[in-house]
Amino acid sequence: MLNVAMLPLGFQSSCAFKVLVPLSLCPGPVACACCVYCSPSAQSQSPRAATTGATMSKPLSDHDRKKQISVRGLAGVENISALKQDFNRHLHFTLVKDRNVATRRDYYFALAHTVREHLIGRWIRTQQHYYEKDPKRVYYISLEFYMGRTLQNTMVNLALENACDEAMYQLGLDMEELEDMEEDAGLGNGGLGRLAACFLDSMASLGLAGYGYGIRYEFGIFNQKIVDGWQVEEADDWLRYGNPWEKARPEYMRPVRFYGRTEHHSDGVKWVDTQVVLALPYDTPIPGYRNNVVNTMRLWSAKAPCDFNLKDFNVGGYIQAVLDRNLAENISRVLYPNDNFFEGKELRLKQEYFVVSATLQDIIRRFKVSKFGSREIARTDFSKLPDKVAIQLNDTHPAMAIPELMRVLVDEEKLDWDTAWDICVRTCAYTNHTVLPEALERWPVDLFAHLLPRHLEIVYEINRRHLEAIAARYPGDNERLGRMSLIEECGQKRINMAHLCIVGSHAVNGVARIHSDILKATVFKDFYEMEPHKFQNKTNGITPRRWLVMCNPGLAEVIAERIGEDFIRDLDQLQRLREFVNDEAFIRDVAKVKQENKLKFAVHLEEHYKVKINPNSMFDLQVKRIHEYKRQLLNCLHIITYYNRIKKEPNKQWTPRTVMIGGKAAPGYHTAKMIIRLITAIGEVVNNDPVVGDRLKVIFLENYRVTLAERVIPASDLSEQISTAGTEASGTGNMKFMLNGALTIGTMDGANVEMAEEAGDGNLFIFGMLVDDVEALDKKGAVYHFLFAHDSKQHQQKYFILMFENEKS
Repeated sequence: MLNVAMLPLGFQSSCAFKVLVPLSLCPGPVACACCVYCSPSAQSQSPRAATTGATMSKPLSDHDRKKQISVRGLAGVENISALKQDFNRHLHFTLVKDRNVATRRDYYFALAHTVREHLIGRWIRTQQHYYEKDPKRVYYISLEFYMGRTLQNTMVNLALENACDEAMYQLGLDMEELEDMEEDAGLGNGGLGRLAACFLDSMASLGLAGYGYGIRYEFGIFNQKIVDGWQVEEADDWLRYGNPWEKARPEYMRPVRFYGRTEHHSDGVKWVDTQVVLALPYDTPIPGYRNNVVNTMRLWSAKAPCDFNLKDFNVGGYIQAVLDRNLAENISRVLYPNDNFFEGKELRLKQEYFVVSATLQDIIRRFKVSKFGSREIARTDFSKLPDKVAIQLNDTHPAMAIPELMRVLVDEEKLDWDTAWDICVRTCAYTNHTVLPEALERWPVDLFAHLLPRHLEIVYEINRRHLEAIAARYPGDNERLGRMSLIEECGQKRINMAHLCIVGSHAVNGVARIHSDILKATVFKDFYEMEPHKFQNKTNGITPRRWLVMCNPGLAEVIAERIGEDFIRDLDQLQRLREFVNDEAFIRDVAKVKQENKLKFAVHLEEHYKVKINPNSMFDLQVKRIHEYKRQLLNCLHIITYYNRIKKEPNKQWTPRTVMIGGKAAPGYHTAKMIIRLITAIGEVVNNDPVVGDRLKVIFLENYRVTLAERVIPASDLSEQISTAGTEASGTGNMKFMLNGALTIGTMDGANVEMAEEAGDGNLFIFGMLVDDVEALDKKGAVYHFLFAHDSKQHQQKYFILMFENEKS
């Protein structure tokens, strides 16, 4: 998916006295006093540092050391005393507080600013390095970046976690309490946004010149409350206390235009009489894993132009003046506005064009200049754009990048159409995230004409040339022309954004092998037959820095003691653990870590959910968006079956099981909300049945998010990945659970297929129909039946199994 060479960061590090180095490179107390373990003040350890062990230490290879960006002239790694001084300095001078009035949140902000200081020099030096070396840059455009919390991840990647933990301990503060003060950056809804966040971490850790571009939503994905068993949505005001990790960049503010009309002249087309909204960028540093690289995530916030109508205000038109301003700024107000009505659809399309327009202006600005900090144009040959710029479209949401890039190249840079189109196709690539036709975006032509008139003209021209190419390749095949057109003519005319992405990109990838095969065989079959070279697969992945080293340091330490630390950058190294399969000490250590994680999460459940569970029970987890195809309903039916079996034979030896289901239902998705109500209703019955007791508990994990995932995944025993075969594009939760030592039960869907191959037969518990079986069943019709079946042993108990038996009426 990211077809760019690894950036050659060929800088030599200076001596350990002068540079920021990982703690693992420290030469020891005799040679220096640069790190916490050499400092006399570090003789006592905080409780967490004592339990998790010292930071994993293994000198980097010469190859890895050469990949690090040089930071000559910057201070060495701070010792604990200096960290405490920095902390107090920020408490006093940044927050203007002292210990007498400071709150726990103030302490968090002081610590965040202290850690952020360690990023700044690396951040500036990284950007200088990119301008000096002028590598090809990757621009990952996504409407979602589900980042979660930043503090702990940053400390891990900078090798500062234990040092900061000890410094806070000596100041009488608890690190975990401070970490809990941080708001989740919930700028995503699920796997799409979390994948984007993992990619940013991976690009920085690989030393790629990568940038993430999205929207700085004022309100992220809603906070979920369960009231009387029902989901209730509350606003996620994640910015209400401020965000210490971001930096506003008003000098790079960009105008974004909407509405208006077009004028055709002999020298080109002009888009006139438009309404302007300003895009204000906020930058967040993305540190690589202990390599001194700090990349940038740039999120755009919508601002009204400065021409506030003072005249209207002074004559009493205050309300209208304020409403006009708010209307412009609504673009970045909320993630996924309700698009069940026209205004919601218009706002959603505005969001998609807003991020694309601002981002492309920024990309072209950076392409044109070659000197760090310079605004002078040094490059105007756009034929070099595909050699220096790779734009990755994360699903169809940023699809407007294609007509917008064409508008810029043709209307503003005055390139001819054929040259501009060649540049556009070679620059853009598209990642598809769904095989469900109803999830592929289609925008009404009328809305397009109203909001983006010039872009509609460009889409029409793209489609005209596209249809000519199809007709030349398949003469007389009018049905194929209709299927492949960018404009759907049936009913209300709509623009198929997935088709636009395919036509305007040089590469199209699915996110798991089975998903990519389905795209080629069904959804995009016609396009694959015409341009098979475009289609490829890039199976999703996760960053082991957050999903193992950070959230499960105990397991990471056990692994590192056996095979070293290379697995943190290269998960293929985990294969070396095979030699420890029969090692009793290793198995004992892994089991001990798992039990500690379960005990810790049981305490968390009791504190936050007021539910007491048996930490020795099997933790059975299904956590993901609530959706019919993900089949939480099937899990419910199994819970009911298991409950009835216990009630039937209360004296039998049953393995205690705690079933935990978590996830959010889209506010307008009634069926998903009903499934949540069913889960909570089952829990009300099961958890209060004295006959069942601790042998079965059912918990709905309220407000499931990244931070909660980081707590529960390390504690899980069983991972439920049970979507209907052929519906889940990939999934990444399945990988997170397996990386943390959970067993997996699932269907042959998404990435489960490749995980089963990698882990080997018998190491995943696979059940259910295959994709071909589901497709064959679908062709029969659509009639639901509840079938009764007999228990195979007792031949008495009847239980419900939901299955599809499609029949033609």
